[in-house]
Amino acid sequence: MSETPLKPIEIGLTAAIVAIDGNEPKILTAPGDDTLTGLPFGPFDAVAHRTFEIGLRAWVEEQTGLRLGYVEQLYTFGDRGRHARKGDTEAHVASIGYLALTRIVDNAAQAKGASFEPWYRFFPWEDWRTARPDIIERAILPELTRWAAEGEAPETARALPRKERVRFYFGTEGASWDEERVLDRYELLYEAGLVEEARRDGRPAALARAALPMLGTSMRFDHRRILATAIARLRAKLKYRPVVFELLPAEFTLTELQRTVEAISGRHLHKQNFRRLVEAGTLVEPTGVTSTQTGGRPAALFRFRREVLQERPAPGLRVTGRR
Repeated sequence: MSETPLKPIEIGLTAAIVAIDGNEPKILTAPGDDTLTGLPFGPFDAVAHRTFEIGLRAWVEEQTGLRLGYVEQLYTFGDRGRHARKGDTEAHVASIGYLALTRIVDNAAQAKGASFEPWYRFFPWEDWRTARPDIIERAILPELTRWAAEGEAPETARALPRKERVRFYFGTEGASWDEERVLDRYELLYEAGLVEEARRDGRPAALARAALPMLGTSMRFDHRRILATAIARLRAKLKYRPVVFELLPAEFTLTELQRTVEAISGRHLHKQNFRRLVEAGTLVEPTGVTSTQTGGRPAALFRFRREVLQERPAPGLRVTGRR
């Protein structure tokens, strides 16, 4: 009996690199061999790269001119078809995703074609800093409600039915909005066939639609899924690790700190409550210097108090936004 030949598998490395620019969270994109926006990525070379992270740093620097600082591994993305093109019979590519944090001011020079793009361009329903985004009521919930009313797909076994997932993930019918469920919301839109990636991947729910709503900018391969995972991880990590200071200059005002936390979480924070939270957490200390760059009254400058890392196991900002 002849043996079935094994299909080749390659390991890719993909980076979601986050920076804050003018109170806006941005993601670094890199050019590819198509017209779609994508994250920096490249194959893992087991000979040239001793570790996955070394390989990732090498690819990012080659594609964007950026030397990474803070990096952490997210997840391995290996869905069949995630990296394939039409008619492609080459090796299946599984990609290890990473979250990286940087400062735009420290990395002004990037390779040709690389640029920082606002991440809410790809997820416009995630920005609640001003108000509940209009796109939810106007374009998302009507389509999801119709899809949920169709009932469950025969091959789907879920703990929560469609209607309950819509309610929990998008904060309807008395459910609260959970900013950490970025990936759950994107996956629900993908499952319902409402994003371009689902059509591109040949998902029946998307192919059955005459037209798709404009729900943010699609990305190359499954890069928007990787970005959703990165945003969810960063939003959660704000609450138990001082990662926000990786995105700030060495000295900053409390207003700059608050705006950065708001930018990442997509939530508006009460000024006095936030400052009491920062003070109680002893995450920062005054420098004794003031800044006049705000254009108003001089504002005190602060810096991250690194001793907090040794004082308690989870030094983060457990913020609560207003809805």
